[in-house]
Amino acid sequence: MAADALFNSPPLSEALDNRTGHSMSYKPAFLQGPESCEGAVRFDVCLSWTPSLGQSSRMAGKDYNHLFKLLIIGDSNVGKSSLLLRFADNSFSGNYITTIGVDFKIRTVDIDGERVKLQIWDTAGQERFRTITSTYYRNTHGVIIVYDVTNPESFVNVKRWLNEISQNCDSVCKILVGNKNDDPSKKQVDTQDAMRFGESVGVRVFETSAKENINVEEMFMAFTHMVLRAKKQSQSRAEKEREREKDTVHINSHRDRDRRKRGKKCC
Repeated sequence: MAADALFNSPPLSEALDNRTGHSMSYKPAFLQGPESCEGAVRFDVCLSWTPSLGQSSRMAGKDYNHLFKLLIIGDSNVGKSSLLLRFADNSFSGNYITTIGVDFKIRTVDIDGERVKLQIWDTAGQERFRTITSTYYRNTHGVIIVYDVTNPESFVNVKRWLNEISQNCDSVCKILVGNKNDDPSKKQVDTQDAMRFGESVGVRVFETSAKENINVEEMFMAFTHMVLRAKKQSQSRAEKEREREKDTVHINSHRDRDRRKRGKKCC
């Protein structure tokens, strides 16, 4: 299974985050010069720091038990960057700057007595950057789809984001998050409608406010718990499969030995 292969692979490389510690933030530069297309983005830098499956999991002295890559997706202006900043740095800025390319931050949390390092990627939501976004589904353990409860269109577009997930990493864990849930007079996406939709697609729904720090910590912690549980279930399935294969080999070896003994009998 795809999920088993993902969770049973070595963790993501820490070559980048080890240099600066808690968090990192990168932006690809716009192309310059007459050959540039309007809105084009130079992506060679981005590709150079895409996490890869490496040897770091076997490094001595690591301060975590599990390393997960989480991806935050959704339309522009729904508050993806604000959710990431609130969870990783406990900060919020009302001065909105559209994310170009991908940022990521690191935070380590404790789940059921185990240390879990989260590498959380914040992607650009604009349609013109969709090809950049798709690159970062690789080796992802969990996807957070964000919509704005004050913007019904962003909720309608959740279906499109779910379709994109299914095309890139269908077996990944995912949740749906309605952000900006801090002013009832501006709310246009009903909680019950969101819950019914979540049930229909098998995705858990949270409502948050990065601005007022409402339910952000709870959402990320609950999702981390879901991803950790999925990993352990995957490892359990893999172990059972190895035991079955071992038993099959053992049975076949006995049969082969019995056949050889029968073939040696004298006439």
